[in-house]
Amino acid sequence: MNRGFVSAIACILLTASASAQKITAVRLAKLWDGEKVIDRPLIVIERGRITRVDANDPAPPAGAEVIDWSRYTGLPGLIDVHTHMTYYWDRRPGTLPRGTQRMPAETVFLAQDNAKRTLETGVTSVRDLGSSDYTDIAMRNLINSGAMVGPRMFVCGYGLSTMRALRPGTVPVEGGGTADTPDEVRKAVRRQIAAGADVIKMYGSVGGFENVGTQQTFTYDEMKAAVEVSHTMGKKIAIHSYGPEGGRDAVRAGADSLEHAVDLDDATLAEMAKKKVYYVPTIDHNRYYVDAASEFQFRPGSIEGLNSYIARNYETAKRAFKAGVLFAMGSDAVYTMFGQNTRELGWFVKLGMTPEQALKTATVNAADLLGMKNDLGRVSPGYFADIIAVDGDPLSDIQVAIGKVKAVMKGGTVVVKH
Repeated sequence: MNRGFVSAIACILLTASASAQKITAVRLAKLWDGEKVIDRPLIVIERGRITRVDANDPAPPAGAEVIDWSRYTGLPGLIDVHTHMTYYWDRRPGTLPRGTQRMPAETVFLAQDNAKRTLETGVTSVRDLGSSDYTDIAMRNLINSGAMVGPRMFVCGYGLSTMRALRPGTVPVEGGGTADTPDEVRKAVRRQIAAGADVIKMYGSVGGFENVGTQQTFTYDEMKAAVEVSHTMGKKIAIHSYGPEGGRDAVRAGADSLEHAVDLDDATLAEMAKKKVYYVPTIDHNRYYVDAASEFQFRPGSIEGLNSYIARNYETAKRAFKAGVLFAMGSDAVYTMFGQNTRELGWFVKLGMTPEQALKTATVNAADLLGMKNDLGRVSPGYFADIIAVDGDPLSDIQVAIGKVKAVMKGGTVVVKH
């Protein structure tokens, strides 16, 4: 074998070994670790995970690379539990967000911009709830392999939908998520898991884009079938419902999270609290649509309908919080909304949460919903080194976490620095 080739391989292996053994230490003014505040912490990181968190500005380990964020407050990397990362629109003249045709590989490549904008908000993990052609699975795999920079993605493949909810003229995708009976639902769930899905998504009602209709689509029995197969196969399930009827049946059926729903009755809220079903209201999502209505060429009257839905969404979330329902932060980011992922936290504080309670919806609560509570959502030994630095005190002003992110680390690597 060529000696030069052997030498080159040895050099690569030594470099990789040195990189794997590298120790990084991060200094901060303060750290909210997901539960408490630590003054002048030093966070020690090896192999992408946190090994130590020490207070009062101790000396770093010998030979460690020191990252000096001592002007800033640290937080765990934030988690957005409702995105659509592969919904990409470049605003080219003559185009609209929906209806643009492109190859799946083009979509994955272009969606890197959505990933970048998401990281810039301090979001280092997302639960992605719906794509086509399994582009979300491809994107997740590319990020996990290091071939693409982006947040950790927990994906669902196709969201389950029923012919009863399809727009007239829509042709269902063969092998996708369309199902119309409990048996078809079971097969569709298994299909997504076989394709590589981390979580199951079910569209239990109409509603989306400028459509704020609330009509239930899947029956209780169909929802129950989806839940049973998902849980049997070790997956969690998120059920979309814009209205109270679909929301009620989703909770009864055993969904792990309920997305969007408004006008939920007191009994349903009580059951959510008892069963620890997470509520992901996505209030800010429709605010985004109001702001984008002209650019998206929504129908006349759409803004009024969206604003009415926002008010009902907010009031339902307010009642849910008072009822003790668990919340997780989800933006429902699509198209040009990436980069606004954390604005939902402002709504949570407005409805009565403290800034710390709001931050927990995007850290410890969100990690629990992902089934990653021992890996994500905290800055503690053993956890992934997902850390963000913000300029100010997010525990007194939530806008600091929303708009003053100065640096982002994911898995021990700095991926954003302003």
